[in-house]
Amino acid sequence: MHIVFFGDQHLDSLGGAQVSMRLQRQFLERAGHTVTVVAPRMHGARTGSTTLRELNPAYVDLPSMPITLDREYSLSWPGRATDRFLDRAMTRRPPVDLVHVQADFWGAFAGHRFAERHGIPVVHTMHNRVDVGIAAVTPLHRPVLAVLNAWRRTAMRGIGETVRGTDGWAFLRGLAAGASAVTAPSTHFARRLEQHDVFAPVDVVWNGIDDDLRDATVAAAPAERAPGRPRFVWLGRMSPEKRLLPFLEAFVASGVDADLEIIGGGAQRAAAEKIVAGLPTVRFAGRLTYPQTLARIAAADALVQTSIGFETQGMTPFEAATLGTPSVICDPDIAAELGGGLWAVPENGAALAETLRRAASDIAAGTAPVPLPEVAEAFRQSSRTAAMIEIYERVLAAR
Repeated sequence: MHIVFFGDQHLDSLGGAQVSMRLQRQFLERAGHTVTVVAPRMHGARTGSTTLRELNPAYVDLPSMPITLDREYSLSWPGRATDRFLDRAMTRRPPVDLVHVQADFWGAFAGHRFAERHGIPVVHTMHNRVDVGIAAVTPLHRPVLAVLNAWRRTAMRGIGETVRGTDGWAFLRGLAAGASAVTAPSTHFARRLEQHDVFAPVDVVWNGIDDDLRDATVAAAPAERAPGRPRFVWLGRMSPEKRLLPFLEAFVASGVDADLEIIGGGAQRAAAEKIVAGLPTVRFAGRLTYPQTLARIAAADALVQTSIGFETQGMTPFEAATLGTPSVICDPDIAAELGGGLWAVPENGAALAETLRRAASDIAAGTAPVPLPEVAEAFRQSSRTAAMIEIYERVLAAR
């Protein structure tokens, strides 16, 4: 099969969806399929002087404009000019069997427009709880969602324009209107999509971890815990919905004698550093490669995951569980999905500090919870790719 992925952001940019899509492409190609990735061209710093187009000819970088101050993220306008650019680029590639949209905004619009023009079926993976994400970054989320719905109806004219409404669920319903199948990376998000009439049934396919890298990381980890203070790690995009600042405030308030490593970057880094200024046990590692990040998770005693209601899966606790590292989890849906091997934070304001104290105490005493082995096995990318291929084949057989 030749599958075309559409993303809102280039796969070399920071984000869980990008990590997942890189792995999906790798394992689909390993299974003998062809994957083309369509996403906005990046404008930020790149590794070395070689462009990603030269490094990976499977990428189609759409004309774009940067939309963040650090130039990490870009926007490609979903209109006729982008359509023409994409169609020209695709003439140099094999015939497309299936479009897999893994985007929520301009990438989704472009993907559905491409599929509609060429009569190609669409599988749409919903990575984003749009209403919660937008509410986390702006108090004007209702008018913003109304504008997004209007934009969707215009950009997807002839596909989902008849879907009315101004909230986040209406937006997702409009995107799903052009799909033959919809998948979600967690059971709790799939059920919410169904309850809000976005699509039914929604297939659940977890995001995964690289099998080989996981095995190598586990093999390289020491058999016994290294002595020293409890070691916590937090990683992700430093933006409001990830709740890094409330976590650091709780860490300070907890008074735990523990090491903390913060991995990632974003607009809130300066504010985060200010909260923990003077604490020698807190280290900001910046952005690391995927293998480096997994190695740090495996070396930690606990991962801390602090967003609530935003994550449609929350990849980091699953990566941690796969590597044998338990997690402190603030989101009850994610805690339920993992099933065990964690410290669940009760739903009240002071609970995170208390949970950090309890986790540090358990780690020091050697009584930390152990992640479930079945989660580690089910999170391997090879099994996730096999599940997605079954959906692809079902959609193609139903044409």
